[in-house]
Amino acid sequence: MPLSDRDQAILAFEAEWRRHAGAKEEAIRSELGMAPARYYQLLGRLIDTAEAQAYDPMLVKRLRRLRDARVRARGLSASGGAR
Repeated sequence: MPLSDRDQAILAFEAEWRRHAGAKEEAIRSELGMAPARYYQLLGRLIDTAEAQAYDPMLVKRLRRLRDARVRARGLSASGGAR
């Protein structure tokens, strides 16, 4: 199933959000018209799709790597830092 216009807009925004002036959360609201929590929820699901991978493989790979690092860091902090 091809990416929707919204999905493409989310990926495009994530790829270029640093070019926007101000805080990212405000840019999400003004550019995409959605709450930041919803944006991150949709982005998290989107980067796990083959369609997103095909659309922008470098961005999706970077976002997956960042997410995986955050998950690992949370796991370490929850376990007291030692394994």
